[in-house]
Amino acid sequence: MGILGWIVLGLVAGAIAKMLMPGKDPGGCIITMLIGVAGAFLGGWIGRSVFDVGLGTFFDARTWGLAIGGSLILLVAYRLLARPREPR
Repeated sequence: MGILGWIVLGLVAGAIAKMLMPGKDPGGCIITMLIGVAGAFLGGWIGRSVFDVGLGTFFDARTWGLAIGGSLILLVAYRLLARPREPR
């Protein structure tokens, strides 16, 4: 799958990850889409290097699972790092 395929996959995976993790995000829609694209790359890297799972085509369920999983990981990390601090 080419770079354009990963970008489209990441945009959709970011939207699905946002639906799976409801709540207020520190960023807006653009940040969520960028997290989705980065999450697709992260999920592909994790699948290839950690689990030794080859990536399939664009319509393969394994590819979508890795992209959504990577997006969820980055969305959780972003929420933890970008949340407003409570005063003491």
